[in-house]
Amino acid sequence: MQRLNFPNDSGRFLSPFQRKHLEKNLKPNLSKQYFQRIKIMLLADEGKTQTQICQELGCSHSTARYWINVAKSGQAHQWNNNPIGRPQIVDSQCLDKLRILLSQSPKEVKVPNRDFTYSASQWTAKKLSEHLEAEMGIKISDRHINRLLKEMGLSTRQKSKNNLEKNDPQQSEIKQLSKSNIVIRDLPS
Repeated sequence: MQRLNFPNDSGRFLSPFQRKHLEKNLKPNLSKQYFQRIKIMLLADEGKTQTQICQELGCSHSTARYWINVAKSGQAHQWNNNPIGRPQIVDSQCLDKLRILLSQSPKEVKVPNRDFTYSASQWTAKKLSEHLEAEMGIKISDRHINRLLKEMGLSTRQKSKNNLEKNDPQQSEIKQLSKSNIVIRDLPS
């Protein structure tokens, strides 16, 4: 089928600016999915049907329909705002980094791309999230950070003195003996 001719060489859906912007971003090193998105919108703008686009690019009808509608709605310039595929999965390297960060005080950790350390004395899920994004490029929500920490048996909360005594029977015994002003214990090594 022939390409439909439009007056003044303007397309069906895209403004001249949008068309130029998409053509400029249509580079050989672009990922296959991003290339496909742009090509779908450009071909639709040229007057090709959804079926013709699917046959030419080897994409599904739902993908073609979605990106044709993006072009029709005037949002073609936002072709790269939708991430491709499933969101990133946190890998073992990220979990190891999380463990390392929690083993240190934020005051000991250098802020990525800066010449100073954090001023806070305790990590928060938000600060951990920001640090991982800046250092590793992985965006993880505060809530997911807390879930990961819980799975690893870690927390950003400091243990209270009462909680420490419950976990350490020797500390509890020392506290009781110190009330009588007599302390019997092994010397710390």
